[in-house]
Amino acid sequence: MSTTAASVSPRYEPQQKTVYRILFIIGLCHLLNDSIQSVIPAMFPILEKSMGLSYSQLGMIAFSLNIVSSIMQPVVGMATDKKPFPFALPIGLTSTLFGILGLAFAPDYKWIIISVLFIGLGSAVFHPEGSRVAYMAAGQRRGLAQSIYQVGGNTGQALAPIITALILVPLGQMGAAWFTAVAAIAVGLLIYIAFWYSGRLQEELIAGRAKKQARVHNNKRISKKIWSALILVLFLIFARSWYISGMTNFYAFYAIEKYSFSISQAQLFLFAFLVSGALGTFFGGPLADRFGKKKIIFLSMILTVPLSTMIPFVPSPIAFIMLVASGFILMSSFSVTVVYAQELVPGKIGTMAGLTVGLAFGMGAIGSIALGYIADTVGLINMIIFTGFLPVLGLLTLLLPPDETVSEWNK
Repeated sequence: MSTTAASVSPRYEPQQKTVYRILFIIGLCHLLNDSIQSVIPAMFPILEKSMGLSYSQLGMIAFSLNIVSSIMQPVVGMATDKKPFPFALPIGLTSTLFGILGLAFAPDYKWIIISVLFIGLGSAVFHPEGSRVAYMAAGQRRGLAQSIYQVGGNTGQALAPIITALILVPLGQMGAAWFTAVAAIAVGLLIYIAFWYSGRLQEELIAGRAKKQARVHNNKRISKKIWSALILVLFLIFARSWYISGMTNFYAFYAIEKYSFSISQAQLFLFAFLVSGALGTFFGGPLADRFGKKKIIFLSMILTVPLSTMIPFVPSPIAFIMLVASGFILMSSFSVTVVYAQELVPGKIGTMAGLTVGLAFGMGAIGSIALGYIADTVGLINMIIFTGFLPVLGLLTLLLPPDETVSEWNK
């Protein structure tokens, strides 16, 4: 290892001890943030009936939400890598608060689009900065730290079916107004996080490390090998995100059509899929810490294939079991891909978090449009069948460099 590399660690080098208090709070904030976002796809069956929206229009709503996050997350990450801004976190959630309030009172399709743009902007600020906080509090357990942080978000997303059944079905569109209280709680917690974040920056400033670390990593060129690996990681995220998008946004309609379910019954199936995905997210990080990131990414996608391809062809009780299993296995790589990218390009914590998580939102957005169009064109059932084959692209994980090789590249 060179003298420079040995003497300068990546920016926000982990503390010796993992700060679990901060990890659990930022994970809870992630849950609150993503539960608010989950209101939007949860409202799709209600909006489809009340406003007579097509699948393509519903896909456009999801696109409007997610594309803002996709574009802005890497931008926010790059900006805060250069100049950290701890209070961006509560400011971002304030944007979300205004968006959810607008959604509750939106009179037509146009105002729904405008409201979800505000929610998307809040998400764009929260995710890269939340991931940075998790990294700063991780100690030596980066996989576990990202899992705690990401499982909060996936749990929030999993609440969508429950939100639909308990709040949105009886209260309709106005039920979304209840989530302004959720946003306000998140803003309060993030103010506390922002003060801790500021304290950590002061510690680094006193130690005289921050400017030196930033200079070393900003001047270091990213090699072609690292770029190739990073592009491959992003493509794998693309495959996973399209599958998740198809199931999250359209499986409820599929279950209603195929099994003659009510909205509440269909949402229960989706809830099981998302909850199991949240559990998979939690276990994936510690498993990657022990067995390696590349191995977990590969297994999570390949082991999903027999389940995802069979789900459209089995009776509802078996479909329920397969949904639970596929959600757990596929999402076990969610936090792992974030850490893998961060270790590919050390010192760019916010940028890599924004790129990987932001791309997941962006690919989900494009997937919503494309899959909605496919459903309108060739039928909902055929679209679900097509979606089930996307995890096959996980075979490309074999082309990723092993964890040990990534470590050698950055010495």
